[in-house]
Amino acid sequence: MNNPPHFKGFSPIGLSEEKLPVIINFEEYEAIRLSDFEFHGHVGAAQIMGVSRPTYTRIYESARRKVAEAFVQGRTIVFEGGKVYFDSEWYSCNSCGCWFNHIEKDQKIENCTLCGSTYIEQYSDDSQKLFAKDCCVCPECGYEKLHLPGAPCKIEFCPNCNCHLVHKGAPTSEGMEKQ
Repeated sequence: MNNPPHFKGFSPIGLSEEKLPVIINFEEYEAIRLSDFEFHGHVGAAQIMGVSRPTYTRIYESARRKVAEAFVQGRTIVFEGGKVYFDSEWYSCNSCGCWFNHIEKDQKIENCTLCGSTYIEQYSDDSQKLFAKDCCVCPECGYEKLHLPGAPCKIEFCPNCNCHLVHKGAPTSEGMEKQ
């Protein structure tokens, strides 16, 4: 992300009762900034963010829904998560690929802040996976290919098995059945 917010969030004026904040991930902030502030279309904004157009649209819709929820319900907006380093615990969602951090170390995190999936992993600063290359992998033989941003892995085929590739770390049908 090129332009992270220079503040932690927004708070409604004139409300005495505190409500749970609405969490907006940095990816969602960036989607709103690109489309609503810089006036990029979804295709151009998706290219800037290095994601597919459908993925961008899902991120953008989620962000706008959260902003509307905060406005209508008078809730605070807090920015957190994304591919930005903070002194906090890092998590990766194996369902949607979102990276997010968790500042409140005394509270357990159980869901992805973007898609709500429980298929998340915690990483430490010395974790090799945090720095691993983004790959498409064959679920049958393990063949790996560098992932092209904006192109889903499932359109690629393994040259050895002729199987559809999956995003490395994404849940397989067997993994999803166990949940």
